[in-house]
Amino acid sequence: MNQLVQRGLLISDFNLENLSAYLANNREPPLFRCEVAPYGQVTQTLLDSTLPCWNPPPDFTLVWTRPEAVLAGFREALNGDTVEEANLEREVDNYAETIARAGKLSKTIFVPTWNVPTMHLGHGLLDLAPGLGVSRLLMQANLRLLRSLSGIPNVVPLHASRWIEMVGEKAFNERLWHSGKIPFANEVFKIAAREIKAAIRGIGGGSRKLIVLDLDDTLWGGIVGEVGWQNLVLGGHDPMGEAFVEFQRGLKTLTKRGMLLAIASKNEETVALQAIDHHPEMVLRRGDFAAWRINWDDKARNIVELTKGLNLVLDSVVFIDDNQVERDRVRQALPEVLVPEWPVDARLYLRALCELDCFQQPLVTKEDRRRAEMYSQERQRTDSKAQASSVEEWLRTLQITVKVELLGASNIGRATQLLNKTNQMNLSTRRLTEQEFGEWASQPGHRSWVFSVSDRFGDSGLTGILSMAADGDNARIVDFVLSCRVMGRKVEETMLHWAVKWAQSSRLARVVADYSSTPKNAPCHAFFQGSGFDAGKDGRFTWDTVNPYALPDVIKLITPPEDAFDVVSGKPSAAEAGVPLVRD
Repeated sequence: MNQLVQRGLLISDFNLENLSAYLANNREPPLFRCEVAPYGQVTQTLLDSTLPCWNPPPDFTLVWTRPEAVLAGFREALNGDTVEEANLEREVDNYAETIARAGKLSKTIFVPTWNVPTMHLGHGLLDLAPGLGVSRLLMQANLRLLRSLSGIPNVVPLHASRWIEMVGEKAFNERLWHSGKIPFANEVFKIAAREIKAAIRGIGGGSRKLIVLDLDDTLWGGIVGEVGWQNLVLGGHDPMGEAFVEFQRGLKTLTKRGMLLAIASKNEETVALQAIDHHPEMVLRRGDFAAWRINWDDKARNIVELTKGLNLVLDSVVFIDDNQVERDRVRQALPEVLVPEWPVDARLYLRALCELDCFQQPLVTKEDRRRAEMYSQERQRTDSKAQASSVEEWLRTLQITVKVELLGASNIGRATQLLNKTNQMNLSTRRLTEQEFGEWASQPGHRSWVFSVSDRFGDSGLTGILSMAADGDNARIVDFVLSCRVMGRKVEETMLHWAVKWAQSSRLARVVADYSSTPKNAPCHAFFQGSGFDAGKDGRFTWDTVNPYALPDVIKLITPPEDAFDVVSGKPSAAEAGVPLVRD
């Protein structure tokens, strides 16, 4: 299958041709075609929107500079002069403002942090001296840069210092600098290329979401069915036991960023769960796992069932197992699943986890931090469904509340994340930056709402997006997005009820939804087929607004103010009413 090639623009005061080659030649998705801006023309390129490099707008732009090239004060410090730190901070702010002005010219702008060759460091006590220490000024400049860029939604800082640390003392190459104005060794550019690709995948919603784990000799040392949970190698003063605890802590950290954990283990379920519940050194408990399959079945089959049960897809899964045979089996049977090679030594597990670049994401929301809890609540819902005599009865017992809000500064971050990560219930699968989404929703005749769902078991958070555009006599559904966590609970019908109500209030004749097929959004097509909308040719679904679209009687709907509802009958649009759509 052909992959879309993304266009990148590289801007720098040094030679980035090597990085451009590594980005273009790396065949992992996404594929890149890069243009390198004229050498040393950083400010001129960022400020001149008429340059050919900005037309068409790049999918991403990298602005990588040396601090001495863009900060006069820092250059003075390298020459041994004393620098007023306040003056240096003003120079950083001016540089950040230049980047911000270019923000509308590119979907995403990456800004690596500053570094200097090690020859400029190592001056002992003077390294951290106020106004003189190069290391101190570098730290302050980088921190000020991060603060100055933090309010620009599509500008993403990159931790270039980590690239330098990973390569070590050979990261800087004086010979390359003097002969070709290339300050870094090729190993630095290789790492940078990998991280830029991973960042693009994360921003585009391509990060992995589910980590499926083995238990014996993966989460703990030993075979629990043979030695009993009391005798597992886990914690204590044993070096290997400490390593397993540290690995579990690393996994726990990922859950706080929104990743899900599941178990696929060949064990007796009661014995394994007893270890998870009762071993005093366990960091991960039963509530930290979204699901598990603990049996003697084929692990590939278990992974398929786990993924299906969580309404996820296989290419969102990472499988971690200490057993080479099991890893090879899953790789062969399920090529969409990422199966990293795993160290033999448990003391290297945490390092191996941290080196995975498949969990990138541009921000962490409150929904991300509560995702494991939400899936624990989902198990309770599933149990209650098994006890109900019908789906309708089950939905009534859930006591579902749906809250509708206009897209605004308080929710656009989470909404953009949902827009870019959701694949299954997604009508058009368009991908936008936060700034692009806000600007689209601010245009006259456009409306975007977010939907938050809760029930008697808990709050599922912001899980739906509906974007509408007045198009002649039609109210066109542009975005119809719903998290897989709440699919099939009449939230979809509630969103259509709101879409038709908006169209009626706006005196538009029809609501139309144009389904754009992807390999993953068949559930969206199936929903619209059964929604009551008229199915036409080429994936268009239509509803005549002479007829209301009923709100499901199992839903309690909380609506926004009426004056934020209409767009074409003389009432103000969101932009005209001063509704902020881009966060400060």
